[in-house]
Amino acid sequence: MTIRPETRDYNSYYAPYVSMVPNGEVEAILEEQINETIQLLQPITETQALFRYGPDKWTIKEVIGHVTDTERIMGYRLLCIARGETVSLPGYDDNKYVRNAEFNHLSVQELLENLAGVRTSTIQLLRGLPEKAWNRKGNANDSEVTVRALAYIMAGHERHHRKILIERYLGNEMYL
Repeated sequence: MTIRPETRDYNSYYAPYVSMVPNGEVEAILEEQINETIQLLQPITETQALFRYGPDKWTIKEVIGHVTDTERIMGYRLLCIARGETVSLPGYDDNKYVRNAEFNHLSVQELLENLAGVRTSTIQLLRGLPEKAWNRKGNANDSEVTVRALAYIMAGHERHHRKILIERYLGNEMYL
Protein backbone atom coordinates (compact mmCIF):
# COMPACT_ATOMS: atom_id res chain seq x y z
CA MET A 1 0.00 0.00 0.00
CA THR A 2 1.27 3.46 -0.89
CA ILE A 3 2.03 5.65 2.10
CA ARG A 4 -0.24 8.70 2.14
CA PRO A 5 1.47 12.08 2.15
CA GLU A 6 1.50 13.97 5.42
CA THR A 7 0.02 17.46 5.66
CA ARG A 8 3.52 18.94 5.81
CA ASP A 9 4.16 17.45 2.33
CA TYR A 10 1.92 19.93 0.50
CA ASN A 11 0.22 23.31 0.71
CA SER A 12 -3.02 23.24 2.72
CA TYR A 13 -4.89 24.39 -0.41
CA TYR A 14 -4.55 20.81 -1.70
CA ALA A 15 -5.82 19.11 1.49
CA PRO A 16 -9.37 18.60 0.11
CA TYR A 17 -7.94 16.84 -2.96
CA VAL A 18 -5.62 14.59 -0.97
CA SER A 19 -8.44 13.69 1.44
CA MET A 20 -10.59 12.46 -1.47
CA VAL A 21 -8.09 9.74 -2.40
CA PRO A 22 -8.89 6.32 -0.91
CA ASN A 23 -6.24 4.12 0.67
CA GLY A 24 -4.32 1.84 -1.66
CA GLU A 25 -1.64 1.95 -4.33
CA VAL A 26 -1.88 5.40 -5.87
CA GLU A 27 -0.92 4.11 -9.33
CA ALA A 28 -3.81 1.59 -9.23
CA ILE A 29 -6.18 4.28 -7.96
CA LEU A 30 -5.19 6.58 -10.82
CA GLU A 31 -5.73 3.78 -13.34
CA GLU A 32 -9.11 2.79 -11.94
CA GLN A 33 -10.47 6.29 -11.64
CA ILE A 34 -9.56 7.33 -15.19
CA ASN A 35 -11.56 4.35 -16.46
CA GLU A 36 -14.52 5.46 -14.30
CA THR A 37 -14.28 9.05 -15.53
CA ILE A 38 -14.10 8.04 -19.18
CA GLN A 39 -17.01 5.63 -18.74
CA LEU A 40 -19.03 8.45 -17.17
CA LEU A 41 -18.29 10.96 -19.92
CA GLN A 42 -18.17 8.86 -23.11
CA PRO A 43 -21.95 8.84 -23.63
CA ILE A 44 -22.17 12.65 -23.55
CA THR A 45 -23.18 14.24 -26.83
CA GLU A 46 -21.34 17.20 -28.34
CA THR A 47 -24.30 19.44 -27.51
CA GLN A 48 -24.48 18.23 -23.91
CA ALA A 49 -20.71 18.75 -23.55
CA LEU A 50 -21.22 22.48 -24.14
CA PHE A 51 -23.47 22.77 -21.07
CA ARG A 52 -22.39 25.09 -18.27
CA TYR A 53 -24.41 25.30 -15.05
CA GLY A 54 -23.77 29.03 -14.66
CA PRO A 55 -22.79 31.92 -16.91
CA ASP A 56 -19.24 32.09 -15.54
CA LYS A 57 -18.73 28.32 -15.24
CA TRP A 58 -16.81 26.06 -17.58
CA THR A 59 -18.50 23.73 -20.06
CA ILE A 60 -18.09 19.99 -19.63
CA LYS A 61 -15.50 20.07 -22.42
CA GLU A 62 -13.61 22.79 -20.58
CA VAL A 63 -13.67 20.78 -17.35
CA ILE A 64 -12.19 17.77 -19.17
CA GLY A 65 -9.52 19.98 -20.71
CA HIS A 66 -8.77 21.61 -17.36
CA VAL A 67 -8.29 18.23 -15.66
CA THR A 68 -5.93 17.21 -18.47
CA ASP A 69 -3.92 20.45 -18.34
CA THR A 70 -3.62 20.28 -14.57
CA GLU A 71 -2.40 16.70 -14.68
CA ARG A 72 0.19 17.67 -17.30
CA ILE A 73 1.42 20.50 -15.10
CA MET A 74 1.41 18.41 -11.91
CA GLY A 75 3.14 15.59 -13.81
CA TYR A 76 5.86 17.98 -14.95
CA ARG A 77 6.30 19.20 -11.39
CA LEU A 78 6.43 15.60 -10.18
CA LEU A 79 9.09 14.70 -12.77
CA CYS A 80 11.22 17.74 -11.96
CA ILE A 81 11.10 17.17 -8.21
CA ALA A 82 11.63 13.41 -8.53
CA ARG A 83 14.78 14.11 -10.53
CA GLY A 84 16.08 16.53 -7.90
CA GLU A 85 15.17 19.92 -9.36
CA THR A 86 15.87 22.73 -6.91
CA VAL A 87 14.52 25.66 -8.94
CA SER A 88 11.08 26.89 -7.91
CA LEU A 89 8.51 25.76 -10.48
CA PRO A 90 5.91 28.30 -11.63
CA GLY A 91 2.21 28.37 -10.87
CA TYR A 92 -0.45 28.84 -13.53
CA ASP A 93 -3.79 30.56 -14.02
CA ASP A 94 -6.28 27.77 -14.75
CA ASN A 95 -8.95 30.15 -16.05
CA LYS A 96 -6.51 31.67 -18.53
CA TYR A 97 -5.38 28.22 -19.65
CA VAL A 98 -8.98 27.10 -20.25
CA ARG A 99 -9.82 30.31 -22.08
CA ASN A 100 -6.77 30.11 -24.35
CA ALA A 101 -7.12 26.38 -25.05
CA GLU A 102 -10.53 26.69 -26.74
CA PHE A 103 -11.50 23.18 -25.64
CA ASN A 104 -15.06 23.67 -26.97
CA HIS A 105 -13.67 23.31 -30.50
CA LEU A 106 -12.50 19.76 -29.78
CA SER A 107 -14.75 16.71 -29.75
CA VAL A 108 -15.58 14.91 -26.53
CA GLN A 109 -13.75 11.89 -27.93
CA GLU A 110 -10.59 13.92 -28.62
CA LEU A 111 -10.68 15.39 -25.12
CA LEU A 112 -11.16 11.99 -23.48
CA GLU A 113 -8.36 10.43 -25.55
CA ASN A 114 -6.09 13.28 -24.52
CA LEU A 115 -7.02 12.83 -20.84
CA ALA A 116 -6.44 9.07 -21.05
CA GLY A 117 -3.07 9.57 -22.74
CA VAL A 118 -1.88 12.01 -20.11
CA ARG A 119 -3.04 9.67 -17.34
CA THR A 120 -1.23 6.72 -18.94
CA SER A 121 1.92 8.83 -19.03
CA THR A 122 1.47 9.79 -15.37
CA ILE A 123 1.07 6.16 -14.31
CA GLN A 124 4.14 5.08 -16.30
CA LEU A 125 6.16 7.88 -14.72
CA LEU A 126 5.07 6.87 -11.21
CA ARG A 127 5.77 3.17 -11.80
CA GLY A 128 9.30 3.99 -12.92
CA LEU A 129 10.24 6.10 -9.91
CA PRO A 130 12.88 4.81 -7.53
CA GLU A 131 11.53 4.43 -4.00
CA LYS A 132 13.62 7.30 -2.62
CA ALA A 133 12.17 9.73 -5.20
CA TRP A 134 8.70 9.54 -3.63
CA ASN A 135 9.87 11.56 -0.60
CA ARG A 136 11.80 14.20 -2.51
CA LYS A 137 10.61 17.68 -1.81
CA GLY A 138 10.69 20.63 -4.17
CA ASN A 139 9.02 23.97 -4.63
CA ALA A 140 6.09 24.59 -6.95
CA ASN A 141 3.96 27.71 -7.04
CA ASP A 142 5.88 29.08 -4.02
CA SER A 143 5.06 26.06 -1.84
CA GLU A 144 7.00 23.00 -0.81
CA VAL A 145 5.59 19.72 -2.09
CA THR A 146 6.74 16.10 -2.26
CA VAL A 147 6.52 13.76 -5.21
CA ARG A 148 4.14 11.54 -3.19
CA ALA A 149 1.86 14.49 -2.51
CA LEU A 150 1.76 15.44 -6.18
CA ALA A 151 0.56 11.95 -7.11
CA TYR A 152 -2.23 12.22 -4.55
CA ILE A 153 -3.10 15.76 -5.62
CA MET A 154 -3.56 14.55 -9.21
CA ALA A 155 -5.83 11.72 -8.11
CA GLY A 156 -7.83 13.99 -5.82
CA HIS A 157 -8.11 16.76 -8.41
CA GLU A 158 -9.71 14.43 -10.94
CA ARG A 159 -12.00 12.99 -8.26
CA HIS A 160 -13.03 16.52 -7.22
CA HIS A 161 -13.98 17.48 -10.77
CA ARG A 162 -15.76 14.18 -11.43
CA LYS A 163 -17.91 14.87 -8.35
CA ILE A 164 -18.73 18.36 -9.67
CA LEU A 165 -19.55 16.93 -13.10
CA ILE A 166 -21.96 14.44 -11.55
CA GLU A 167 -23.61 16.87 -9.14
CA ARG A 168 -23.70 20.14 -11.08
CA TYR A 169 -23.62 19.11 -14.72
CA LEU A 170 -24.96 15.62 -15.33
CA GLY A 171 -27.51 15.88 -12.51
CA ASN A 172 -28.65 19.37 -13.47
CA GLU A 173 -32.18 19.50 -14.85
CA MET A 174 -31.10 22.11 -17.40
CA TYR A 175 -28.58 19.60 -18.81
CA LEU A 176 -31.11 16.80 -19.04
